[in-house]
Amino acid sequence: MALTLYYFPTPNGRKVSIALEEMGLDYRLQVLNIFEREAQSPEYLAICPNGRIPAIVDEQPGAEPVMVFESGAILQYLGRKSGAFYPVESAARQAAVDSWVFWQMAGLGPMAGQITWFRRAAEKPGRDPQETSLTIYRFTKEVKRLYAVLENQLAGRDYICDDYSIADMACWTWVDQYGHYVDGLQHYPNIRAWHQRIAERPAVRRAMALGLEEVQGMTVSFN
Repeated sequence: MALTLYYFPTPNGRKVSIALEEMGLDYRLQVLNIFEREAQSPEYLAICPNGRIPAIVDEQPGAEPVMVFESGAILQYLGRKSGAFYPVESAARQAAVDSWVFWQMAGLGPMAGQITWFRRAAEKPGRDPQETSLTIYRFTKEVKRLYAVLENQLAGRDYICDDYSIADMACWTWVDQYGHYVDGLQHYPNIRAWHQRIAERPAVRRAMALGLEEVQGMTVSFN
């Protein structure tokens, strides 16, 4: 296989595995133990200078290998490569998809990620509970605002940009893993229906199972 996905089953890793499964592209899965700092190895940093997953290397005979890091950029690359789920034939439709991919990358993902970090931080001895609580409140409020934006966008639509696209793949994994941060999806009927619609797709089911055996027994070291 010419394409390798460097992976861990996080929302960012899974959005790329979903894309690969949906697009029917051949790939090799390389699970990195992020708890043992495998993403900071010199070999991986040569692919992804940021030292985070996911990243891909796409090798083609007679051509320079294509190395892409940052999950949003990977989704765009795979969309162009496969010609699927990324409407390159229409500048207007492509711009709409790009806008929602970047919306997730700049907002939904980072805000939910901050809640995760501070919830874990609150469990550490010596943390100021009041400070941690206020910080969690701040990020939770922003995540709820973002959910309201997505709920409004999905009104009257099956998918974020009408047709199923990499924008849905980008956002879905974060809603799937962290929907409880907004007290569940029952308050967001459009998001709830959209989430279920995508969860039932065979390619999504396959992608969500990837890497689970490899990560069994890995332990989290939280600092």
